[in-house]
Amino acid sequence: MATWTHAPPAVAEPVVRPRRATSRSRTKARARVRSRGGILWIALTGALLAGVVFVNVAVLRLNLALDSTNRTRAGLQAQVAVDQSELSVALTSSRIQARAHGLGLAPSNPADNGFVNLASR
Repeated sequence: MATWTHAPPAVAEPVVRPRRATSRSRTKARARVRSRGGILWIALTGALLAGVVFVNVAVLRLNLALDSTNRTRAGLQAQVAVDQSELSVALTSSRIQARAHGLGLAPSNPADNGFVNLASR
């Protein structure tokens, strides 16, 4: 009998395809990415709010210092006005007395003053 021998056919190795992720694993991966993004936004928003609070506190402190300075300034201006008034009165009365003495005038004696009663006619 005759035998017929065939050469064994060349078999290619099977192509190993990467396994597709199941929908569960995709959902978990997306959830992890979303949670990381959410945490990042929360941290960023918290830092921004902390900065706003810091600036507001700094402005309030400056306003308090400015208010105190303005009160001190107003007090000093009032004191300067009082001092100028006292100086003006002191200089004016002595100047008037000096001119009066220069003209030969003298203060009158209060005992020499007489009053006229205009009510009894």
